[in-house]
Amino acid sequence: MRVPVLNLEAKRIKDITLPKEFSTPYRPDLINRAFWIVFTHSLQPKGTDPMAGKRTSAESWGVGHGVARVARVKGSRYPRAGQAAGIAGVVKGRATHPPKSEKRIQKEINKKERRLAIASAIAATAISKVVEERGHKIPKNLKLPIVVTDELQKIKKTKELKDFLEKIGLEEELKRVISRKIRTGTARRRGRGKKVGKGPLIVISRDEGIIRAGRNIPGVDIVKVEKLNILDLAPGGKGGRLTIWTESAIRNIPDTIKEVVKIAA
Repeated sequence: MRVPVLNLEAKRIKDITLPKEFSTPYRPDLINRAFWIVFTHSLQPKGTDPMAGKRTSAESWGVGHGVARVARVKGSRYPRAGQAAGIAGVVKGRATHPPKSEKRIQKEINKKERRLAIASAIAATAISKVVEERGHKIPKNLKLPIVVTDELQKIKKTKELKDFLEKIGLEEELKRVISRKIRTGTARRRGRGKKVGKGPLIVISRDEGIIRAGRNIPGVDIVKVEKLNILDLAPGGKGGRLTIWTESAIRNIPDTIKEVVKIAA
């Protein structure tokens, strides 16, 4: 498949042939599975204090008192005395099945399976229907995937990068990302009030200032091709993220991905 290469003025200067990775069968089931497994690698173990709810003098009274044989706080003449404690299901008792920090929350996936999922997600960036189903706003005259000359990597100012994105017709896409409702209540108090959507992903082979230029544009992510992963290509486990490739990034897709594509073919 041949696609046009655009310059910074959004004008077509030549055509290139896409590598075989873009012909990989689209596997949404594999992409979703790989995403959530890799997502667990960033989770932090958490658990309660093992002694929570157990720091008490409570002991059972035994039989012959006409009351249940649960452990009761020792003492007399104060509110807590005689109350059940130290067990689950009572006031101020321990949790029944609390989360434990030793629980293994990171899941594993086969290397070839993960790499094939990345190849499938790369192929999804060239399918207009899949990209639009994710909610991206793209003009009808724009052919996917979007390939740009390496001059894009030399952009050092946010305004220049934003102007380029608008020139290729992604003005509505940038507006879509920032038009999010601010959540209130507990989410806002805990720093989760603002939720920014996922916009265009820019894949480069070399950083000559563009990463610094793009970090202040909401929803835009910039990643080097050798660090490309399923979390960038398929946020939320759904493939088809709107992706802009530089010409050199297309040529430098990792060999590990190419080898898996050959095996799958």
